[in-house]
Order: sequence, then structure tokens, then C-alpha cells
Amino acid sequence: MRELEVAQRAVRAGGEVVARYYREGVTFRSNEQSYNLVSDADVESEAVIAQLIRQAFPDHAVLGEETHRGDPNAPHLWIVDPLDGTSNFAHRLPQFAVSLAYYERGQAVCGVVFNPILGDWFVATRGQGAYFNGQAVRVALHRQLSEALLSVGFSYRRGAVAAATVHAIGDLLGRQIHGVRRFGSAALEMCYVGAGMLSGYFEYELSPWDFAAARLFVEEAGGRVTTCDGAPLPLAKSSLLATNGYLHESLLEVLRTHSPSS
Repeated sequence: MRELEVAQRAVRAGGEVVARYYREGVTFRSNEQSYNLVSDADVESEAVIAQLIRQAFPDHAVLGEETHRGDPNAPHLWIVDPLDGTSNFAHRLPQFAVSLAYYERGQAVCGVVFNPILGDWFVATRGQGAYFNGQAVRVALHRQLSEALLSVGFSYRRGAVAAATVHAIGDLLGRQIHGVRRFGSAALEMCYVGAGMLSGYFEYELSPWDFAAARLFVEEAGGRVTTCDGAPLPLAKSSLLATNGYLHESLLEVLRTHSPSS
């Protein structure tokens, strides 16, 4: 599949940019808030990825976190997060990724998530399964919250959203789950759900580049992805719940209770 080949090549090139900055150092700039960081690594990685896409598919749209604002409703759309986990990157925690997905008429066709420091590849193609470092993977079989290890993300928009997240975590811990983890990269955490390492992941506010590729990975691994209210996930800023499927309704019950929009 040509789109997948281009996606993997582009993600590798973006990963090489990010890895170089990780080794050599980088200066960060604040975005809207002092804790929402952006670096030259983000911008350069996205530029390299977009260039390779446009060389292969000049009529396709590119929607990226940093500078590319392609139409989300375009019939052929590439969605890129050039550095998911920028705060980890800033603090030299090797827990970040380059993420790229190709959508055709609103449906995910293929997605690639790559950690360039650990060398981990998560690749999914619609109807052909999910692969972690070349090996087919499936979601965990946990059917009870008491069996679950979960992960959570915190929006850069704090206040009510952060408070809702903390309250939901407290509720879940009270239900005797195995624990809650926070890795700092939505794309990787969702892929960990697909690979069976986690039973679920949620965040009350994410952008499409955060989840576009990993969403397909979870679904192709047998999992389920919706908003935290249980609605179909839009290609827009949204809440998100990704699970192994078996625990989805139980987790929705908790997340709806604490939703900042309720």
C-alpha cells in the first residue's frame, strides 16, 4: 500500500529530526501557556513530514499541530503530530513519538506511531490488524475494572478540566483497579492499549493530531475508541476514551460522572 509506505518513510524522517534535537539539545518557546511547549524540533519534523507527503501526493491535504492547517473535511487528509510528548522531550524523558495518519473521506486508512529513541513502531492498516515492532498484537482480555491498569492524560487547559480528571482518577482508584499511569504521550498510551499493555486510556481534551493514528491502532487491535461521553470520536478537539472494549461501558460510567461538560 503506497500510502502506508509513504507514512512510514515520512515518520522515520521526522523521527530522525526529533532524535537529532534530543541528542544535541534544543531551545523551547512557550505556546499559549508557559507549560505548553513548542520547539524547533516540532516545527522542523512537521515540515519534513509534510514535504515527503506532498512529493508523493501533491493534491492531498495536511493537517498538523504546528503550521499545516489542511481542511479536516478534505477527501484525502494526512494528520501529523511531529512530536507528541513535548514536555517529556524537554525534560529528556524518552517517552515521546512522531504520529501520522492517512484519512480517506473521513475514515482512517493507515496510521503510524514511532518512538525514535526507543525504536518502537506501532503500525495499523484498516482491515489488516495492528503491529508492534512487526508483530501482530491484540488488546488485553480484562473484563473487570479490578483487573485493569489504566492511563490518563491531562489537558494543557487546566482548571475545570484538570479537576475533572483528578476526580475521575480518584473514583477509579476506589474501584480497586491495579493502578493509573501517566506517560505524557497520548499517541503512545493509546498504542499501549492496543498492544495489551494497558486496559484503557482517557483524556478529557485532545486534538485530532494527538489521536488520529493511534485510534486506528486500537481499533485494529480489537479495542474501542469514543469520546468520554460514549459518542463517536470526531476529527476535532474532543474528549477520548480508548479501551480493550470489554471495559468500555464501565469506564464510560465513571467518566460521564466527572465530565467537565456535565
